[in-house]
Amino acid sequence: MRRTHTCGELRAPDAGQRVVLQGWLHRRRDHGKLIFVDLRDRYGLVQVVFNPERASEAHRVAGNARPEFVLEVEGEVAHRPSGTENPGLETGDVEVLVDKVLVLNPSLPLPFGVADEAEVDEQLRLRYRYIDLRRPDMAANLTLRHRVAKYIRDFLDGRGFLEIETPILVNSTPEGARDYLVPSRLHHGQFYALPQSPQQFKQLLMVAGVDRYFQIAHCFRDEDLRADRQPEFTQLDLEMSFVDQDDILKLSEALFAGLTESLTDFQVETPFARLTYREAIDRYGTDKPDLRFGLEIRDLSDIAGDSGFQVFRAAVAGGGAVRALTVPGAAEYSRRQIGDLEELARSWGAGGLAWAAFQGENVRSSFAKNLDPSELGRIRERTAVGEGDLLLVVAGERETTATILGRLRVELGRRLGLIDDRRMVYAFITEFPYFERDQAGGITFVHHPFTQPREEDVSLIERDPLVVRAKAYDLVCNGVELSSGSIRIHQRDVQEAVFRALGLTVDQIERRFGHMLRAFEFGAPPHGGIAFGFDRVVMLLAGEQNIREVIAFPKNQSALDLMMGAPSAVEESQLRELGLSVHPPDSSAAGGA
Repeated sequence: MRRTHTCGELRAPDAGQRVVLQGWLHRRRDHGKLIFVDLRDRYGLVQVVFNPERASEAHRVAGNARPEFVLEVEGEVAHRPSGTENPGLETGDVEVLVDKVLVLNPSLPLPFGVADEAEVDEQLRLRYRYIDLRRPDMAANLTLRHRVAKYIRDFLDGRGFLEIETPILVNSTPEGARDYLVPSRLHHGQFYALPQSPQQFKQLLMVAGVDRYFQIAHCFRDEDLRADRQPEFTQLDLEMSFVDQDDILKLSEALFAGLTESLTDFQVETPFARLTYREAIDRYGTDKPDLRFGLEIRDLSDIAGDSGFQVFRAAVAGGGAVRALTVPGAAEYSRRQIGDLEELARSWGAGGLAWAAFQGENVRSSFAKNLDPSELGRIRERTAVGEGDLLLVVAGERETTATILGRLRVELGRRLGLIDDRRMVYAFITEFPYFERDQAGGITFVHHPFTQPREEDVSLIERDPLVVRAKAYDLVCNGVELSSGSIRIHQRDVQEAVFRALGLTVDQIERRFGHMLRAFEFGAPPHGGIAFGFDRVVMLLAGEQNIREVIAFPKNQSALDLMMGAPSAVEESQLRELGLSVHPPDSSAAGGA
């Protein structure tokens, strides 16, 4: 190629050089005699100038060029005239005086502008993703994604980790979501599954003596989508032998503190906070709390259970809870503003929202008249509610009260301007429950079935599974769950007990997991690991709200690839070769749709 420099490379010391640049016409300003073009490639922008007195033919070509034409220009680098420098561009001290221009490829009129910052419908952006990725913000996100991956690889390589690829065509195992299935041509009626994670392979690598493994792995889950989910996604997967929980948390903290400080301007606080699962739920109403601001939830059940307010007493008597949130400086909220919060709480499942506003000697409240002064005084002391503050109270089922106040906490943090967007506040959440009830009332796992239970709880796995605690941990940041990990089971008898607690038969256990159980009998070392949502990490570091902004070619919220037209029907001959036939969906199962 003839290109001598990139569009973001030229600086004042390059003045006087002859250069050849190639890129896209980003903006064009025709001043009659002079035509100014911002020429763009992924490295940046540079101003090129077409003067008919210097090169009449080049000036004519530039006059007909339009946005996103691909151009090659040849000319001389010059200092911009005094007072016309552009401090917003790294190349803003210079311009290129063009002698020759060649249109390498014209462009049709664009479906949306690359140079303007106007909002564009996301479906249109995804249909023309190759144009969308030319936009400077999107190009910057791709560059950041690359740098995050490089930092991770360098960091882990320096600590003795090996990057090892694991298979994409695997067997179907329960890991929390539906599998994507791939039919086998050679073995009719049998299917591969695309991996939801490399979980079993990384554990088997520990049995193989690898000791320290990592992979930036592609994973697949057939689940409902949202802003931080995609059907195919990338995770940083790592596993270590002969470690305990603290070893993995320390490594994770060093990685993410260094990553954030090296690649962004965000403020990072170390050491990372550590909260148990119970502490996180009780204080913040969620296991992924945003710790950039306070507003902690307080439990009033012991006070409210004996109070004069029937609603509070009934909730506690029924095994529920009464919890409260102090909103500083919000006592002046109007009844309409409080009503707005009540509607939010009800939309999230609350039966109602009790409140009290403290202004001088006055207490405006929906419930205070039902309490004697000592009860109200104890509540004020417990919640640290002060002059000018608003107290919000929810009574009901224990977990529901925490969840509702947790959501109100985040909403009020935004409304009151308490969230500092310049901070990255990481925290580890530990001591998760091992099992929980599924929607059908059966037993399922909270993380995955390969997690090691706490030693003192092993005997309870089949006897009383819902009280078993897991050696599991998450890393969260600014209200987003970034990772999940655990110390793993490495003994056959413990793993079989977990599978039995989940309701698997002996035949199912052998068919799905026999390979792992046998491996545990051949000297499996103690081991543990963690997996980070790579897309979510880049999303946070880029300051984006949606992981589709940091993935080159994502699916939309309906799991459609609008650019490539996937998924799509296949030829009947392909189905016959695979021994498959396609039946219309059962309308009754789909609710008549």
